[in-house]
Amino acid sequence: MNVWKNEIIALAACAAMFQPGCDREKAVAYAAAKSTPDQPRLFAVSREQLARLRVGAPRRVNWSVAVRTTGTVDWDATHTTQVIAQVSGPISRILADTGAMVRGGDPLLYVSSPDISAAIAAYKKARNQRDLAGQSLNRNKELLERGAIARKELEAAQAAYNDTVTDVQNSLQTLRIFGVSKQDLDQAEQQGAPISPELPVRSPIEGLVVQKLISPGQLVQAGQTTCFLVSDISTVWVQGHISDRDLPSVRVGDLADEVSASIPHPFHGVVSYIGAMVDASTRTTPVRIVTPNPRGMLKKDTFVEVVIHTKTAKNILAIPISAVLRTMENEPFVYVEAQPGQFARRLITTGAQQDGEVQVLSGLADDDRIVSEGGLFLQFAENNR
Repeated sequence: MNVWKNEIIALAACAAMFQPGCDREKAVAYAAAKSTPDQPRLFAVSREQLARLRVGAPRRVNWSVAVRTTGTVDWDATHTTQVIAQVSGPISRILADTGAMVRGGDPLLYVSSPDISAAIAAYKKARNQRDLAGQSLNRNKELLERGAIARKELEAAQAAYNDTVTDVQNSLQTLRIFGVSKQDLDQAEQQGAPISPELPVRSPIEGLVVQKLISPGQLVQAGQTTCFLVSDISTVWVQGHISDRDLPSVRVGDLADEVSASIPHPFHGVVSYIGAMVDASTRTTPVRIVTPNPRGMLKKDTFVEVVIHTKTAKNILAIPISAVLRTMENEPFVYVEAQPGQFARRLITTGAQQDGEVQVLSGLADDDRIVSEGGLFLQFAENNR
């Protein structure tokens, strides 16, 4: 079809060469315009139609650079902690599950441990030795006053007593690590009841149990087995990536807006960290945004779109958003007034949007005149010529 069309145009041009004067020149010019694909197609509108349009020039403005990226939600590592068993033994009871809200100090599970029996025995032995050493010290003081012993014997008795006091303190500290206080021991002795070998493993912080890593009867090792992961989800991290082009504009402390398709309202955070290395495969740098998370609506691994509002100012060319239309291939374009009353399409590349305007990255010059309102009417008129 295009071949036939071009031949017809060429024939028309040749025929026009036999016509006098300006008719021949117009035909040649028309044929040349049609045969040059890069030349924009002009079309005119009437004065009545022109009155419906608003035509103006792009304007130079100073915008704070808005960097757009995407990210995923992660737990705030500074408010997330592992719950590790302090004693070895089998798990006898589990009190918490994934999704439970806990307070700091709440017991999450119990471990039946022989370690507690050994620790209590060590404490009682150290206490008995302290009492015996105290009696020996008092007796040596009386003997020294009577001149029955040398002073060095009293000093030796004092040193022995001090050692036993240290042993008692160390054994009590071991019991405290296990969650047993001296008051618990005293009450058990007064009641003539033994200390239960079941020891609680408590949550260090207030938060949400985000992972449960144990099962009933499992044998845990002191200081090695992680039982739960608890996180304070009132704040979360949004982990994103910044391209090389945008990296110079972003600073720690910049404000950011985050939007998730699954949540109806936006979230607002602050850039807290910018990576020190560039990913060689993606040419991006990691960035972390600390984000308040009211009601825990942002879940781990939620996908969000991020706009970072930088403090970097940039002079850009801007046009009204209403001036931008789309081709059938979804390419942005505007109508440019090439001559008074005559217009042509111009493909452009757009950037950030702000206050009803959009940044033009390429395709327009400062002195171009564009249709800012009424572009849809022009598009209809052009398509129906």
